[in-house]
Amino acid sequence: MYVDEVLSRLRKLYPGGYSHVNKDPFYLLISTVLSQRTRDDVTIPATQKLFSVFATVEKMAGADVNEVQDLIRDVGFYRVKAQRIIDISRIILQDYGGVVPDSIDELLKLPGVGRKTANCVLGYGFGQDVIAVDTHVHRISNRMGLVDTSDPDETEKELEKLVSKQDWKDINGLMVLFGQNVCRPVGPKCRECIMNDICPKII
Repeated sequence: MYVDEVLSRLRKLYPGGYSHVNKDPFYLLISTVLSQRTRDDVTIPATQKLFSVFATVEKMAGADVNEVQDLIRDVGFYRVKAQRIIDISRIILQDYGGVVPDSIDELLKLPGVGRKTANCVLGYGFGQDVIAVDTHVHRISNRMGLVDTSDPDETEKELEKLVSKQDWKDINGLMVLFGQNVCRPVGPKCRECIMNDICPKII
């Protein structure tokens, strides 16, 4: 299958795969909330700065919103995200005993948490077989003709039909690396791309 060939080539290109420095579910949850509409090179240092001051659910739940805003000021919509982070932390502390839930339904109840964020936590934090569809996965899947969809949730459903379940949790990491370095949203490096002999949309 075409999708199997795509994944095979991505694995050869990135044999080490993609892994978060910190796989703690709470760290991943907050980091992914911060990453919404924000580049990774901004998200990562902002997350590290935030956790250097508020390292636990308890500390984050009791944080002053103005201090959180100051720590994450570089990310997009930092004022909204600061309040969401505190609200999420309080809910996890009060309703889940300080432990991040490991089910999609419970994660989606948290403010500001959509399917992409929830699936990143489930896949990277809990090792579950899920497909986390961010802008890279959505763009590349459509650009390469794997799917023909208009939004990430639809892309997730279509990829689940195409890809073997054992490969689900690898898709996000491989396509994030590919999307950051080669199949970029603007100025993709088509001439040097390892997919240029099979990609239907050479730009």
